[in-house]
Amino acid sequence: MRLANLFLFTALLILPAGCSDSGGPATPVRPVTAADIPAAPEYGGSFVEPMLGEPSNLIPPLATDGASHTLAAQIYVSLLKYDKDINLVPYAAESYEVLNGGKLLKFKVREDIRWFDGEPLTAEDVEFTYRLMIDPKTPTAYAGNFKLVKSFRLTGKYTFEVEYDKPFAKALVSWATDILPRHALEGEDLLNTKYSRRPMGAGPYMLKEWTAGSQIVLEANPDYFLGRPYMDRVVYRMIPDMGTQFLELKAGNLDSMGLDPLQYLYQTDGPGWDGSFNKFKFLSFGYTFLGFNFKHPFFKDVRVRRAVDYAIDRREIVKGVLYGLGEAANGPYKPGTWQYNEAVRPRPYDPDKARRLLAEAGWTDTDGDGWLDKDGRPFFFSVITNQGNTQRIKSGVILQQRLKEIGIKVDLRTVEWAAFIKEFVDKGRFDAIILGWNILQDPDIYNVWHSSMAVDGGLNFTRYVNPELDDLLTRGRHLLRQEARKPIYDRVQEILHDDVPYCFLYVPMSLPIVQARVRNIQAAPAGISYNSEQWWIPRTLQKQQ
Repeated sequence: MRLANLFLFTALLILPAGCSDSGGPATPVRPVTAADIPAAPEYGGSFVEPMLGEPSNLIPPLATDGASHTLAAQIYVSLLKYDKDINLVPYAAESYEVLNGGKLLKFKVREDIRWFDGEPLTAEDVEFTYRLMIDPKTPTAYAGNFKLVKSFRLTGKYTFEVEYDKPFAKALVSWATDILPRHALEGEDLLNTKYSRRPMGAGPYMLKEWTAGSQIVLEANPDYFLGRPYMDRVVYRMIPDMGTQFLELKAGNLDSMGLDPLQYLYQTDGPGWDGSFNKFKFLSFGYTFLGFNFKHPFFKDVRVRRAVDYAIDRREIVKGVLYGLGEAANGPYKPGTWQYNEAVRPRPYDPDKARRLLAEAGWTDTDGDGWLDKDGRPFFFSVITNQGNTQRIKSGVILQQRLKEIGIKVDLRTVEWAAFIKEFVDKGRFDAIILGWNILQDPDIYNVWHSSMAVDGGLNFTRYVNPELDDLLTRGRHLLRQEARKPIYDRVQEILHDDVPYCFLYVPMSLPIVQARVRNIQAAPAGISYNSEQWWIPRTLQKQQ
């Protein structure tokens, strides 16, 4: 924060709820020593981690929330997946070929994969998933990639080929989608099926228990084709507040959580922590933003959107909310990657420029009450974000204060996660929103930004429409060479910067902490969870849940 009083206010605000000191765990977790670690991995035990919000459902195409996809990744398998170095590699596919300049893909599915009920997973399941994705009656936000397929042909029980009219850069990424079981879901009403809460998968873990509002328990799949996971159970506890999560971690009731910067820097070192926990730090593949609803009359004027952007000092958010553990965001791509446009300079913090732009747009304080107004209407709007995400809430408080200084009144609201997604995000029922997106490995952001996705349940929930952007996104996804794609996505970032559908705020550091009793965690460019089914706990340190 640049203003001393505001910095002090934010520093006080950042103290986690329920945490009054920076001491060790309330019931200290015993340090792990070399004597505790056997020579070979051992089976058994439970791993417990928190979730901020309840999953919406466990049929992946119908879900847009992170909680649902976190669970789905443990329950289902896909043809391809990312390895530790963020390269696509075969998973349920035994092999694949890219032919005819990228217009033809051939896949061979492994023959040793079984669904939880013992039925074999075959190419017919892949075909069923594909046809489900392109069915207009399937309420999914992810159909776009599959609608580009010209033809899907089964060539055997375990083989198939996919043909495109023209090369599609994300073709292989598309087939890293979770495969659904034909024999279970065929003929089912996806909006009213038992499989949304009792999923039939083929992944490393099976759903054992789902107690709404309390916890979800997964148990190891003994028939998992890559070998039974070492840990018997993974337990997800619903704890909708990071402060409460931290207290549970301190008490030894959680094995892992994502720390906030204050916890990482000042509250997880010393007695009770050193030797008992391992901490990790890496720039996340995600960004947080303030998004405008383009159906709201205030935000149809680009001068207003730019004014709000000028009123934000991202450096003070990074410093005050992230404690320096992150970077200011400047578009939808991760800094340091090839698709990031270094020539697009961040809009500087300039409240005077913000006031001038607002005055040009007709917003002035006509009655001297300190708030801008236009045609008798005060500049007042609400910003919503989800409960439990302290970084977004604190960022919202800072934005609220900064916009107040230029005469805009903001009401900050928080909503429970499931209702936040279902009732507000999916239906576009908000003035402005603070939320985050994952940053994908491929620069194709068609599903979030193309105008065809600006519908209820679509990922373009701000309803932003720009014909030039539509054209670029369509062209970019059909180019394969990086040097040909780079100018396309550079221009995409220029448009998003100039037109300001989002105020990009920050890219945070991922700060996971894990009890030291959990072994074989190897940090890599992909993070730490890429090999979670290979994590194990020494038998002497196992706890049952």
